[in-house]
Amino acid sequence: MSGIEFLGTGSYVPEFVADNDKFSEILDTSDEWIFPRTGIKQRHIATDKPNYYMGAQAAKRALESAKFNPEDVNLIIVSTCTPDFFYPAMSCLIQKLIGAKNAACFDVNSACTGFITSMDIAQKFLDTGKYENVLIVSTEKLSNQTDYTDRASSILFGDAAGAVLIKRSDKTYTSFLGAEGDEFEALYCKVHYHPNCPWFGDIDEYYEHRFDTEGKQNYLVQDGKAVYKFAVNAMANAVKTAAEQIGLDISELDLVIPHQANLRIIEKAAENMGIPPEKLFTNIKHMGNVSSACIPVGLDEMFKAGKIKPSMKICFVGFGAGLTYGSIIMEV
Repeated sequence: MSGIEFLGTGSYVPEFVADNDKFSEILDTSDEWIFPRTGIKQRHIATDKPNYYMGAQAAKRALESAKFNPEDVNLIIVSTCTPDFFYPAMSCLIQKLIGAKNAACFDVNSACTGFITSMDIAQKFLDTGKYENVLIVSTEKLSNQTDYTDRASSILFGDAAGAVLIKRSDKTYTSFLGAEGDEFEALYCKVHYHPNCPWFGDIDEYYEHRFDTEGKQNYLVQDGKAVYKFAVNAMANAVKTAAEQIGLDISELDLVIPHQANLRIIEKAAENMGIPPEKLFTNIKHMGNVSSACIPVGLDEMFKAGKIKPSMKICFVGFGAGLTYGSIIMEV
């Protein structure tokens, strides 16, 4: 199996910052309550820009860092669970804004696992030899789906976008993807339709009463305990399975960039895998949970800080609504 080489990375973070004190102005909460439970001090909110704009900015920065002509991009894959439109695809909107007129485009939605899913899809496209480069953009505006009267969930989420431009390489690459659809009610956000044609019949009672809980019709719903239990086990399973496929011991990993859902989840999963803190990347303190954008934003931070070195073995691991989970181990 061929590997992946990063040509460039980029990210976009909104200017507006909502710290924990800001939340104490609208909710019965405080920094003393939020930080120990989540590891979050602040999150960025896109107050005046659509999601596709954020994605386009991250994409432009990835192309700039690679010194790459947008017209030479072969394929754009966008991961998002917070699109601005049902259609067209967000990738088409981003294609227009960055001038990548020769690229094929499609979107992926596996929620917070989206970047890992998109990377693995891109690797398969590159492996065919029909594509020379792929631009992956993970862009999320979770503020559009967040119920800011819910103390338990609203404090977790922020907005951001990350992007990578990749090509084929002969370096080490392995991946594992999984899902447990039976557990989907632990984390979901239902599309809320208004019945415009009542003469066609009543809305299915099962559908209406099962998901339209009062005050939640337009917002994400999360069972925090169920997600925690799933995530800790799923992340460890994904990394171990991917490593076993190439006979790699987890201790040989140089860096692990996990999905930034909750610091307690990250630390417990790392403990279960035997990954020491010095090999574990976190930025949840200043970013919060930005869904599929977490990992590429973190990767861009590490590249800009000069902490990604040639021949390093890096692991990306995450989980999300679905419930989905997955990991990628690769040599850079």
